[in-house]
Amino acid sequence: MEAPLAPRGHRGYASANGVRHSYLDYGEGDSAVIIVPGITSPAATWDFVAVELARHRRVITLDVRGRGYSDKPLGGYTLPSYAMDVVGVAQELNLERPVVLGHSMGARIAGALGALHPDFASSLIIVDPPLTGPGRDPYPTSVENFKEQLAEGYRGTTIEEIRRFYPRWSDRELQLRCDWLPSCDAYAVVETHRNFDIEDFFVYWSELTQPTLFIYGEQSPAVTPAGVVDIKNANPAAALAGIPNAAHMIPWENFDDFIAVIETFLGSS
Repeated sequence: MEAPLAPRGHRGYASANGVRHSYLDYGEGDSAVIIVPGITSPAATWDFVAVELARHRRVITLDVRGRGYSDKPLGGYTLPSYAMDVVGVAQELNLERPVVLGHSMGARIAGALGALHPDFASSLIIVDPPLTGPGRDPYPTSVENFKEQLAEGYRGTTIEEIRRFYPRWSDRELQLRCDWLPSCDAYAVVETHRNFDIEDFFVYWSELTQPTLFIYGEQSPAVTPAGVVDIKNANPAAALAGIPNAAHMIPWENFDDFIAVIETFLGSS
């Protein structure tokens, strides 16, 4: 197997909301996309997506607080605080009206940001968020599952161990996860997972007025067919796109269709 490529973005840092944030910076141009990854996905794991999107614009991929090279404080793992982190980093970088693309946990953050800071983003791309909250079904990946992955990561995991959880990924992406999973703080992950059940995504989703694209994997356990109906009913103005042959980790499973849907949306929004 070839050695995995290092992230191709330029590493930078910004202080915002009381936290020193790390990010990877790709491309150039007046328009920018901010990528907000998921619960155990530091910025480097989104390198392959950022490189492609940066062909036509600047892309900033965040190490969300508690992950990667960002600070790991004992607090701030709620959606309003996460959203303020994104706003603060963008302000530090002088990004005006960026597109915000969030996946999983990051999609919940993007939704909260759009509702709480409606003039911040030019548009939102919300990818397969946990549709969780009080009275709703729990996130299909348990906190015990995440703890198991983290424990393996901290002691030094392998591609084959990671493949148990992500059987469809390439060796390169599996190796990147091996390399970066240990940078995820267990407290940050556990608190975020706990808040999946406490914070209702639909409270924010129903208030979004920006141009918004909701992407879901047609095989996703996080956004079920019933969940898609709920999403449509709660915000009929949003565009919806199901990605075939993909579960929750959409760009790793059907990269071409994922990118095509995004580029079509960005070209029309």
